[in-house]
Parts: sequence; structure tokens; C-alpha cells
Amino acid sequence: MATEVIRIAVVDDHTLFREGLVSLLTRGSQRFQVIWQASSGVEFLEKLEEDFPEVVLMDISMPVMDGIEATTRAVSLYSGIRIIALSMYGEQEYYLKMIQAGAKGFLRKDSDIEEVAQTILKVSQGENCFSQEMLYSLVTQPPVIRDEILSEREIQILGLICHGLSAAEIAKQLFLSKRTVEKHRANILDKTRCRNTANLVAWAMKNNYGT
Repeated sequence: MATEVIRIAVVDDHTLFREGLVSLLTRGSQRFQVIWQASSGVEFLEKLEEDFPEVVLMDISMPVMDGIEATTRAVSLYSGIRIIALSMYGEQEYYLKMIQAGAKGFLRKDSDIEEVAQTILKVSQGENCFSQEMLYSLVTQPPVIRDEILSEREIQILGLICHGLSAAEIAKQLFLSKRTVEKHRANILDKTRCRNTANLVAWAMKNNYGT
């Protein structure tokens, strides 16, 4: 059975990095096809009208129109678009803004190519995929609770969700059943009025839970 090819667009203003990433993705692999490249958010939006990729690798910091604005505009026009943010920044504000803009994942520009490949595969399948290193940097301090929205157990589970753990992994770590963890997660989503994990991570950062 032939491997399904994932059609990718790479958006970055640094030509050397952009072309190097394209080469690494396509060299010796039948899984990925880079259908086009763009050097700015404006060029990205123009090309998006001509040929729609399954996954977009989007640099955050670019001239003319940065990745945050480009992602916001693209998501408003195409709700199903799947964008992975690329960044060398360590500032929390960029991650939060990209999540709010609609990014489905994050990758550091110095990530191992296998991590890049796995992230693309997961996002192409409809999953959210955030770099473990990035999430860990956002959730390393004890939570500063501003109110009584979440219970102590829910705060604990929220922290582990922000670390990227699955329900099964959280259940194993906390000695709970997977069903119990899933119920807690549903309660957290309901209390915070978040739709998915990406929104939940953004909510946690905005409200100083674990940041």
C-alpha cells in the first residue's frame, strides 16, 4: 500500500533556512511534498489562493506581515487550515498569540528533523502538537491561582496536559483510570469554556496557571 503524501508549504523569510528545511523534509522521503515556499505573510496568503497545502510551516518573525497576522488571516479565511509555528523565540507572548491565532503546533527551528516529521504527521491527522520543550518552559512554576474555578486535582491535570501528556499517560502518573482523567479534562474544558487542548494551553498561560 502506497504511503499517502502530505502536501506542505514552508513560510520563512530566511532563504537559507527555508531551503535547508525543504531539502531535509524531501530528501530520501516519500512522505512529504513541498508544493511551494513563501518569504512573507503576504506572499503566503497570495499563494494560498492558488494551491492549498495540508500543513503549513510558519515562521513567527517576518517582515511586511509576521506569522501571527498571517495565521490569523488564514484561519479566518480557511477554518480547516493546519499551521505549525516555527520559532527561535523564548518569550511566552509569541506562543500565546500564535495559539490564539489558530496554530496547531509549535516547533523550534533547531528541532531534530525527526521531531519535525512527527509533528507534521500528527498535525496532518488533525492533532494538536506542541513542542515538549516549549510547553515545559511555560509550565515550570507552581500555579498562581487567581480564583476557585478549578479544583486542586483539575489544576494538577491541567499542568500535565500543558506538558503534552495524553489521558493514558496522566492516568498512569496519577494512579487514576483513563476514564477518570477524561472526565476531569471534560470538566476543565467546560469550566474554562475552551474548545480544545490548544485553547486550554492558551487559557492556562493567560490566567497564570503554571506560568
